[in-house]
Amino acid sequence: QVQLVESGGGSVQAGGSLRLSCAASRSTFYGYCMGWFRQAPGMEREGIATISAVGTYYANSVKGRFTISQDNARTTLYLQMDGLKPEDTAMYYCAARRAGAGRYSCLSNRGMMEYNVWGQGTQVTVSS
Repeated sequence: QVQLVESGGGSVQAGGSLRLSCAASRSTFYGYCMGWFRQAPGMEREGIATISAVGTYYANSVKGRFTISQDNARTTLYLQMDGLKPEDTAMYYCAARRAGAGRYSCLSNRGMMEYNVWGQGTQVTVSS
């Protein structure tokens, strides 16, 4: 099974940008749907962006500001975050699930609940 390692978190002022990376260890993302999630202190984990072979899906909270992508070799997943806001402060996680293995489409809010392979997380802090 694919193993995931995130990097790229840090501190930035409101309006700034960061790019998160998620590297596949020992495998590639072929056959997987990939996603980015975040969890702020005291809050539930939120799925914010997913990508599969057929497209992408974004939560309303990040639509138009964040962009999910992956390299051609399917070994690295990215999250470009522009127009950052203080409410984007959270631990960000990369996650994966087998394409076609879940009950719901990878590219859906319900499908985000079926991701079952997780990285260790990277902290993003946005100051006002």
